[in-house]
Parts: sequence; C-alpha cells; structure tokens
Amino acid sequence: MELLRETRIFWRVNSSFKLTADQIRRFRDEGYITLDRISSDEEVARLREIFDRLFATAAGHDKGSHFDLAGTDEEGRPPVLPQIVNPVEFAPELADTEFRATALEIARQLLGPEAEPWFEHAILKPPGYGAPTPWHQDEAHRGDPGVEYEQLSIWMPLQEATLENGCMEFIPKSHRGQVLDHRSLRDDRRVMALECAGDFDRTKSVPCPLPPGGATVHHWRTLHHAGANTSNIPRRAYILAFRGKVTPDPTFEGYHWNIEKSTAAHGRRAAWENRGGVAGRAARGAKGLLSRVRGKVSRMLRP
Repeated sequence: MELLRETRIFWRVNSSFKLTADQIRRFRDEGYITLDRISSDEEVARLREIFDRLFATAAGHDKGSHFDLAGTDEEGRPPVLPQIVNPVEFAPELADTEFRATALEIARQLLGPEAEPWFEHAILKPPGYGAPTPWHQDEAHRGDPGVEYEQLSIWMPLQEATLENGCMEFIPKSHRGQVLDHRSLRDDRRVMALECAGDFDRTKSVPCPLPPGGATVHHWRTLHHAGANTSNIPRRAYILAFRGKVTPDPTFEGYHWNIEKSTAAHGRRAAWENRGGVAGRAARGAKGLLSRVRGKVSRMLRP
C-alpha cells in the first residue's frame, strides 16, 4: 500500500531491551510472540492523549493518511475502523518514545542488524461498534516490486486489549507458507482493508489479550485479525513496522488485489499531491516510471 511508506524520521533514543532465546525461538517457530511490557504506564497515558487528539481532529485526512480501514470512507459517515498512517507526521513528539526505541531493538534482534523502520500506523476501534479487522497477512499489502525482504510488526495497545474490545489473534505457524490469495474487504475495491480469500483453519486461532503497554510481535506472513470492539471504551493500538535486509527479486511484480484498489483515501492523496504535496506531480510521475521500468526489467529477466 503506497500510503504506508513515505516517512523517514531520526530515531533519537536507544534501548537495551533484550529478547530471551526462548522468545526468539518461538517467533521463528510460531510466527508471533507476546510481550507483557515494552512501554511505561506514563508513556502509554501520554500516547493515549496524543492519539485521542489526532483521531478527534482526523489528522491527515486531506492527505489521505486518515481513513476508514473497513468502510468506504464516505464523507459525512462516521468511520467504523479509523486509521492514521504515519501519525508521527502529525505529532512529532512520537519520534522520541520508549516504545519506538524498544521496538527497533526488538526488530534488529529478530530480523538482523540491517532492520530499519518502514512505516507506522494507529488504529482506533470506537466503543460499541468498532469493526473487526479481517483475517489477512501483512505481506499481502506489498506494492514495491523488484525486491525481497522480511518484515515484522509490533502492535501495542494503549489500554487493556481483550476479546471484548478486539485483541490480536494469530494462526500459529502460518508464516511458514506462502502469501495466500486476498481481496478487498467484502470484495469492494473502495475499501482499504484486505481480507484473506485463501483456505486456512480458523479454529487454530490463538487470542492474545494484553495489558496496556504490552505488545505482540508478528511476522508479516502470519495470519492474524482482531475482533470488533463491543466494550464501552475505545480500543487504541499503535503499530510500528520494520523490514530487514533488502535484496533484488525481479520475479516479484506485486499483487493484483492492490492494483485494483480505488479508495477515497487514494483519491484524497492524489489530489493532495497535485496541489504540491511532497514533490507533487513530479514525484508521482517518477514513481510510476520506476514501477514501469522495474516491470519491464522483470519480464526481460524471466527464463
């Protein structure tokens, strides 16, 4: 998803957080782990205030960074699963947190020393009606042909995460297979979220309730979802994604279900760029040219 990858920030803090050998083994074997604490109560409270403000003001809406992940994002209709991509752009104080430093240290222990910040997002499930996040694999969102790498996400709740309000659930060992077929949620290309259309055994799902400031860490091929929020409090989550060493892969051309997307957020993004956002039309043109060149080279290199 192009909306997700654009921000590079300077990470100003370090962390001495160390995973145990058992935690590293379980991540490799199961495709995910849970951690009871990676951020302090004080920081979690501060993050709640920041995200409540960002969601209340729909920060990044005109840029296409704020959108309804599970709806068609129509004007005048309350979002059922609001998301903000790269919230650090709208709250620079997020660049210097214990969570950010610890997450980077965790990523480097699991992906190798080359691991780098890739993108971040915040998700809100409003109380009483926040929509479920559909089953999916994060890798299915890829839109960068011509390269190969691994990625993981570190998901931290800003209040207790329970089955009632939509904690994370995983299919153990599902990261060992390939990326399954996906489609737009409800097969509606106006919706940003993807849902897995491939075959897998949902009865193997493992829910992962967490205290505030705890975290799940999952590989980008691990099947996961989060249920609806039927509680009377908001369920907020802050997610940082990291990628490992990047190598050329001319055989990867992207996934058709992303090319077929036509969301309101993409429209707002295009309009923002046309008004001069980032590098405006020049950036979009260069990006499109690069994609076409990569595709041509990929086809030429096929045996």
